[in-house]
Amino acid sequence: MSQPRHIVQQTPGLPTSDGAGVKLTRIIGSPEINMVDPFLLLDTFESDQPGDYIGGFPSHPHRGFQTVTYLLEGRMRHKDSVGHEGVIEPGGVQWMSAGRGVVHSEMPEQENGLLFGFQLWVNLPASEKMSAPDYQEFPAAQLPVQTLENGGTVKVIAGKTDQGTVGPVHIAATDPLYFDVRLEAQDSFQQAIADTHAGFVYVIEGGVTIGEDVLEKSLGVLGDGDFIDVQAGPKGARFLLIAGKRLDEPVARGGPFVMNTKAEIVQAFEDYNTGQF
Repeated sequence: MSQPRHIVQQTPGLPTSDGAGVKLTRIIGSPEINMVDPFLLLDTFESDQPGDYIGGFPSHPHRGFQTVTYLLEGRMRHKDSVGHEGVIEPGGVQWMSAGRGVVHSEMPEQENGLLFGFQLWVNLPASEKMSAPDYQEFPAAQLPVQTLENGGTVKVIAGKTDQGTVGPVHIAATDPLYFDVRLEAQDSFQQAIADTHAGFVYVIEGGVTIGEDVLEKSLGVLGDGDFIDVQAGPKGARFLLIAGKRLDEPVARGGPFVMNTKAEIVQAFEDYNTGQF
């Protein structure tokens, strides 16, 4: 028998900074919510003040997980040590698998205006942590948008809607679902989510009810179940719906590295310091 998922924890995140002084809000990866397996971190950044973002994220290493950058406004240039370079435009996404190791930079491709987006970290299973780096990068025009009956929309980055719209990103290990959903006032949205997956919603605009209210600029962690029923508030809503298969593996963190043991973290630092990635 189907079981609806309800909100079991909420947070507006914690203001912080990272990179070269970029102001952001850390939503997952904080003392409030350490992780939602397989998701290790979720940051949002939103400012039209250049001083809040202009320093960007100069060259830094990663190993053992994936970074997902989704921009709503602004432009970011990505460049890395394995020869990949590109610009993420408004509405575009880059899903990078660091695997055994990359050194990359993420710098604003603008000197003024609004920069607004999200970075999500997705863990890799032990069997794939030392895999070759990989990229799935798509501009807004290549991300399918499904229109709902009452005028809402679902942009599908990863996963498949109940109506059959499929996103271009495919990750076998975590089988992720990543939707950007817009609902009209008082409209509703239903979506199956496998009971093997953990997930959350982040409300960008308006408010939603999923058993309980989730306010604008807040994250709600979903409890167990196999589908979600979202009701928009009187002003409508825009939210991210993200879910992925739980890995249920030990997690060892060391700054920009995420492995399964402390010894592997020590090895990652040694490999980086000796120029091996």
